[in-house]
Amino acid sequence: MADEALSAGAVARRLGVAVTTLRTWHQRYGLGPSQHTPGHHRRYTPADLARLEIMRKLTAEGVSPAEAARWAKQSPTVSPGVELRLRAVAGRDGGGQSIPVGRAGPAARGLARAAMRLDSMAISETISHALATDGVAATWEGLLRPVLSGIGERHAATAGLIEVEHLMSRCVSEAFAAVARAGHVTGPARILLSCADEEQHTLPLEALAAALAVAGVAYRILGARVPVAALIEAVNRTGPDAVVIWSHTRATADPGQLSALLAVPRRPLLVLAAGPGWRAESLPAGVVRPVDLAEAVSLAVAVRDSLDQSTAD
Repeated sequence: MADEALSAGAVARRLGVAVTTLRTWHQRYGLGPSQHTPGHHRRYTPADLARLEIMRKLTAEGVSPAEAARWAKQSPTVSPGVELRLRAVAGRDGGGQSIPVGRAGPAARGLARAAMRLDSMAISETISHALATDGVAATWEGLLRPVLSGIGERHAATAGLIEVEHLMSRCVSEAFAAVARAGHVTGPARILLSCADEEQHTLPLEALAAALAVAGVAYRILGARVPVAALIEAVNRTGPDAVVIWSHTRATADPGQLSALLAVPRRPLLVLAAGPGWRAESLPAGVVRPVDLAEAVSLAVAVRDSLDQSTAD
């Protein structure tokens, strides 16, 4: 049982609620951790988790917390009465109203549930914990991308979840901005980050910016929908060592943007075509297409280190 017991933070991430919510349920309704080892914090057992899952589902459907707690506390397992109630809830909380996350783990499923409830506190807590423990690249690939992709899939199928997407995007942006501010970056900006012309998806660039800040690489980020002329002007004015152009869809992945960049007088040493919009066979010679965020960071760091070494020599 000890191996199965979970901390409050782990339970919160699985359920997609804030840790403060768990504390409230514990203090007001007695739905707290039951396992106690002297000298250690109390831990949540599988039975505790089952009760809290009932509490989460019922309160998410508008049942008062007191009534939901009464149902949840009836039995360590789901009683027949609770089962009937949960089946009614499942018709609304699951199925077409849930966010698909594929094979992503419990944290991603919890984050998806928090997103569906528009619970910004739980969303932010989950993202912040993942960034602190796993780093930017792992958080982006294993936690955020599955949930954001799932929201996109559900929107494409139903034309809904716009409010979920907007809230989720804001929370992700705030989390990455906090990581970037905490990074120890010195010296001039070496990397220029830009979306392709008419490309509006900026979160992957913000993830890259945060990862670069952690790696100590200075950068500039131009953001969404940067016309080719504006990008060329920025390159000529700042002379970056590397330029990253993000394209999320083929509609924005015009190779002409890359060719124009390669023709500027102050051509960057490295041009990266990042994102699923670009097709490898259409890229001009001299352009690199990183497979993921980690590789983009590695390439940027390699350029910086190479130039630093040249300067030292």
